[in-house]
Amino acid sequence: MELFESMPSSKAILTAATSLTASVILFRSIASDLVPETLQHFFSSRFQKLSNRLSSQLIVVIEESEGLTSNQLFDAANVYLGTKVSPWTQRIKVNKPDKDEELAVTVDRYQEVTDCYENVNFTWILKSMGIKQSDKSTNPKTELRYFELSFHKKKKEMVLKSYLPYILGRAKEIKEEKKAVRLHTVDYNGTDYWSSVVLNHPATFDTMAMEPEIKKELIEDLDMFVNRKDYYRRVGKAWKRGYLLYGPPGTGKSSLVAAMANYLKFDVYDLDLREVQCNSDLRRLLIGSANRSILVIEDIDCNVGLQNRENENDTSEDDKITLSGLLNFIDGLWSSCGDERIIVFTTNHKDRLDPALLRPGRMDVHIEMSYCTFGGFRILASNYLKIEEHSKFRVIEDLLLKVKATPAEVAGELMKSNKAEIALENLIKYLHNKNELLTETDGH
Repeated sequence: MELFESMPSSKAILTAATSLTASVILFRSIASDLVPETLQHFFSSRFQKLSNRLSSQLIVVIEESEGLTSNQLFDAANVYLGTKVSPWTQRIKVNKPDKDEELAVTVDRYQEVTDCYENVNFTWILKSMGIKQSDKSTNPKTELRYFELSFHKKKKEMVLKSYLPYILGRAKEIKEEKKAVRLHTVDYNGTDYWSSVVLNHPATFDTMAMEPEIKKELIEDLDMFVNRKDYYRRVGKAWKRGYLLYGPPGTGKSSLVAAMANYLKFDVYDLDLREVQCNSDLRRLLIGSANRSILVIEDIDCNVGLQNRENENDTSEDDKITLSGLLNFIDGLWSSCGDERIIVFTTNHKDRLDPALLRPGRMDVHIEMSYCTFGGFRILASNYLKIEEHSKFRVIEDLLLKVKATPAEVAGELMKSNKAEIALENLIKYLHNKNELLTETDGH
């Protein structure tokens, strides 16, 4: 009881605190008046240096640009930190890039973002400062944005050699995940001879009516290709791969290209050689295509002058480009000015092509797009009718062994009704009629 009685009252404590605060303000005012400014700056800088030495934190500044050159690390951090926004963040920025499928979320200024990498905590803050413009300045920006990354001093080497490279790689992956696949077509009115639209083709490997084993081998080959950057550099070869898709019309060659593009998130460059005026235009078109892309040359057997090199000396003025010109660009200039390039040739008649087009290094993988098999039909039945088994499957299997029907023909019949019984019956009638017509033709 005596202890509580001896303690000062709350009023006395408040009075003392107020008096102390006033004394500090008075002291600062007197010091500001009596102590010269240079001496004040000296003590302030000394105090700051002492504070920095005692602090365990290191701050790395990542500016948005250096002059007119943008900083890739700043852009990567902006993308990466957009995925690290916490529920307690008060302000974020959202926009919809033209080439992305999803909204892009980034942090706003002075919003603290925390991150943990290999059990080390990091703090990020986006800041900005004004830029003084001179009369001769060519930089239109009036402010410079920058990130302040703070962490324990002992982790400096880890940050420079591991954490920041990780952010660069992760940001690239995030961009690819959000990227909308685009279809580029020849446009001589454009600056790079290409114009593009979003490729909304719904084809995927799950929907392709291909033999499961062939599909599996193709997916494995694509996966191996995109993961062999170091391998291609080590062996001294351009990071490109060629595919030849051959088979009759309606077997899904174009759909397979779309499925490959959707799987890899690669843009498609559709090169119609009949629109190319000469070899120099071909060069510009190839150079204008981007990395991580699929260059498609469809129906190459229909292009005059490309069927056989022996005919090159006899080509007329109407022949736009030569086979040797195409091969030189694919092997040389085009392949050496980019990475992760895939080139796909499609043809209805493989036997008409010059052997020079078919050798490994140009067309590494040959995929036959055949008529619909029973395995392909089962995939179509699952996709269109949502069924895995039916009593009529056996009849259809027997008919597909006799009749050459393309996946497009089979799909067309399955689309005529939402009811499985009716759709399958329509397909059986169609295959029966086609088989009878074939029998009559063979009889004559």
